[in-house]
Amino acid sequence: MFDLKGKVALVTGASRGLGWAMAQSLGQAGAKVVLNARDAGALEAKRAVLAARGITAEVAPFDVSDEAAVVEWVKRIGATHGRLDIAVLNAGIQHRKPITEFETADFRRVLDTNLTAVWMLARESAKLMIPAKHGRIIVTGSISAFTARPTISAYIASKGAVHALTRQLAVELAPHGLTVNAIAPGYFATEMNTALIENHDFNAWVCGRTPAGRWGRPEELGPAAVFLASDEASFVNGHILTVDGAFTAAM
Repeated sequence: MFDLKGKVALVTGASRGLGWAMAQSLGQAGAKVVLNARDAGALEAKRAVLAARGITAEVAPFDVSDEAAVVEWVKRIGATHGRLDIAVLNAGIQHRKPITEFETADFRRVLDTNLTAVWMLARESAKLMIPAKHGRIIVTGSISAFTARPTISAYIASKGAVHALTRQLAVELAPHGLTVNAIAPGYFATEMNTALIENHDFNAWVCGRTPAGRWGRPEELGPAAVFLASDEASFVNGHILTVDGAFTAAM
């Protein structure tokens, strides 16, 4: 079960954090992994790590908010491999400011990366998947779309929209044999959350508020992506899979 041998998977934001964790899991399940981020050097280092484990990978250094680059690189993947089976649309950014201090340019920047880029990548991926009558699009959402907190208005707006977009795309693309699902992580110990982890009070709050009593480990998210990418998940569509140690289940 959950065998991805012969599948080609694009993972955006794959040079660190949750993207890297999902890329590793997909590769371990047999997929050929195309690693995306803006830093070519960081990607090449990760590709070498996978190669040392016997996992086939290549790099696709481009900015997901650059439409021309998105179109070019997805076409290139299709031309190189003749297919794109899995698209993990994970790249995202954060910006923390009280609403009264939040600049409109920063709000737009977050939405461009976290929402518009996801829409563009899904569109281009679907162009390759629809003729094959098969494809898996997996989007990284967030429990922030369900449970808000101060200073991250743009991030929450983007993730709420991503969840809605996931459901819409699932409905539109299901007749073509595609599935579109989102993973909504809770609090994971990643580079993006370093400042929060190092904040004693916030760290204590996360550990106390999460029934599991700790932050999630990135490697605990990868298997969820493998499941959604697999043939075994062929009837799971339009679903938001929460991976949060029961954070959103608790009062």
